[in-house]
Amino acid sequence: MPIHTLITGGAGFIGSHLADRLLADGQAVRVLDNLDPQVHGEAAAAAQRRPAYLDDRVDLHVGDVRDAEAVKTALKGCDRVVHLAAAVGVGQSMYEVARYTAVNNLGTAVLMEALIERPVESLVVASSMSVYGEGSFVDRDGAAVHASPRPVEQLKRHQWEVLGPDGAPLTPVPTTEAEPPEATSVYALSKYDQERLGIILGAAYDIPTIALRFFNVYGPRQALSNPYTGVLAIFASRLLSGRPPVIFEDGEQRRDFVSVHDVAAACHLASEQAPQRPGSVLNVGSGRSVTVNEIAAALAETLGRTDLAPEVSHRYRVGDIRHCFADISAARRTLGYEPRTEFADGLAELAGWLKDQTAEDRVDHARGQLEARGLVV
Repeated sequence: MPIHTLITGGAGFIGSHLADRLLADGQAVRVLDNLDPQVHGEAAAAAQRRPAYLDDRVDLHVGDVRDAEAVKTALKGCDRVVHLAAAVGVGQSMYEVARYTAVNNLGTAVLMEALIERPVESLVVASSMSVYGEGSFVDRDGAAVHASPRPVEQLKRHQWEVLGPDGAPLTPVPTTEAEPPEATSVYALSKYDQERLGIILGAAYDIPTIALRFFNVYGPRQALSNPYTGVLAIFASRLLSGRPPVIFEDGEQRRDFVSVHDVAAACHLASEQAPQRPGSVLNVGSGRSVTVNEIAAALAETLGRTDLAPEVSHRYRVGDIRHCFADISAARRTLGYEPRTEFADGLAELAGWLKDQTAEDRVDHARGQLEARGLVV
């Protein structure tokens, strides 16, 4: 009998790529997904239409992770679970507080109660680099410094860099899992709650659990209709609509962009190795950093829209962080994880996929929602 894996949120971006990988490995795959309109579009969600990219061999259950009966039904016969279901987006989480808390925190709690009744051989929980807040820094002498969130008054003066106790700018370095969590948004707090629920209850009920902290994931099938998550997809939706990308702060903030193919590989490895590595919390990134300005320029060149210079707003979005990029040595050591997609190749693949997509540019609407609530300063 093949291994049966349940992927919550598996009809989405990362989940569908993971499903492809597990099917190629000979596994049977079931997906529980509510087909959220913000991810799949209003019409597809209303019709409960199966995404065209989701392999026909996937057993799709349309349902909500907060629905205990839907979760129990989806779990029947499954040996492993990869929990990807979540509301995603830093900015939106700062005003849709109840929805993000319900989907992410309560949804994970409902899943864990179902797993207590019917344990599986492994559980992988998707967490996020956002739990780190400002990430890891050193001072001018090379000593590690825990960075506190940047004060709003500093940001109003357009002083973007993280400052040390002496007022001097700190230097960002790769963030390891030893960095204490410092959630600066409702989304970040909910992701930390998701991973802790999995680790705590997994240990209590002998459900081997690994939490993976994803960095900035990009690639084909990324939702172009969600203006709150996936900076490459957001920039692409603007460029494809003939409008310039909008960049917050000065664009020199550094991020780690990792291909969805590498993230799917990490999930696969973790689901296999959780029984030998229970309780692990691991970064999943590329191990390299680039600035947002560099990302915007590279995408514009790839899409042939270098005529659309980015709009650098010199404004701050509450909940955002300055620099955060991954040290992936623990995932290499623990799982044998190795990112294999070069960024230029990943961008080319993304561009090829984008040519056949219809972008819905909702960036101005999203920015208006944030500004109306005083969340852009």
